[in-house]
Amino acid sequence: MPVSERQLAAFADTHAWRVPFDTSPRHLAGPGDGRHVTHGLAAAGWTRTSDPLSPEIVLTSPDHRHSLQFDPQSTTAARWRLRAEPTDTEPGWYAEFGELVPAEILGAVTDALVTPSTAEPRDPLDAADTAGWLIDARGAASSPDAACRVERRPERNAAVSWHVEAHEPGHGPRGPRLWHAWFDARTPTRLVDAFVTALAAPAPLQRGMYDRTAHGAVQEPSPLSPQHVVDAHTERLRALRARTRAARRHPQPETAKAPALPPSPPVSLRR
Repeated sequence: MPVSERQLAAFADTHAWRVPFDTSPRHLAGPGDGRHVTHGLAAAGWTRTSDPLSPEIVLTSPDHRHSLQFDPQSTTAARWRLRAEPTDTEPGWYAEFGELVPAEILGAVTDALVTPSTAEPRDPLDAADTAGWLIDARGAASSPDAACRVERRPERNAAVSWHVEAHEPGHGPRGPRLWHAWFDARTPTRLVDAFVTALAAPAPLQRGMYDRTAHGAVQEPSPLSPQHVVDAHTERLRALRARTRAARRHPQPETAKAPALPPSPPVSLRR
C-alpha cells in the first residue's frame, strides 16, 4: 500500500506552518509525528487491517507474519505493539513502546524490520557506548543526563530481553517515567540495536515550537526549513519502497551487504 498523494499532502500541510526546532536529547523530544512510522510501513507494502473508522490502527506485513498496532485508547502504558508470528523455522516475538517514544526512534526499528539486514548482529550496548553513555557492570547503559536507561535482563536458557525507560531528568531512574520500550527475548537483536542506535544518536530531532516535549528538552532554532523536513520524509519513503520491492524480487541471504537507507532528516540535511 504505497502512501497516496493525498496522505503526503496532509503530512506536508501539517508541517508547513511548523517552524522546526532542533530538540535534544532525543529521549526527551516527545512523540513527534506518528506518520514517520505508519507511512514507512505503508511504503514497504504493509496494509491497514483494522477498522478504518476506529482510532486504533493495525498495519500488517504482506506475508501476514508481522503486525504493528497503535492503540491511543490503551489502558496500559503500551501504545505501540509490534508482533511477529512464529514460523516453521523462526520463533515469534513481541515488542512494545510507550506513548512518548519518539516516532523517529520507533521508525528506526520498523525500517530495520522491513529492509533486509546484511551486517552481523552486534551488542546493542555498543551504540550507547560509542555515543558516550555510561555502561555499568550489570549490563545497562545510562544517558549522560541519567534520564534514560537501556538494560538487558536475563531470561531462561541464557536469553535476554531488553528494557528501556526514560524518566524526567534530575531524578535518575527513580523519577517519574516518561516512556518505556520492551523487547522480548526472541526479538531479533538487530532490531534492538536499531532502536538503541537511533536513541543514542547525538543529532537532534526536529519538533515544532508547540509540539509536545518532555521537561528538560532543549530546543534551538534549526537551520532546516519546513520544506526540508517534508522533502526528507518523502525521500525516505521512496527509498524504503524501492528497497523492499527489490528485496521481494531478488531475495538475498542475510550475509550480503545491502545499500543504506537515507538517515533521518537532521543527519541527512546537515551533511
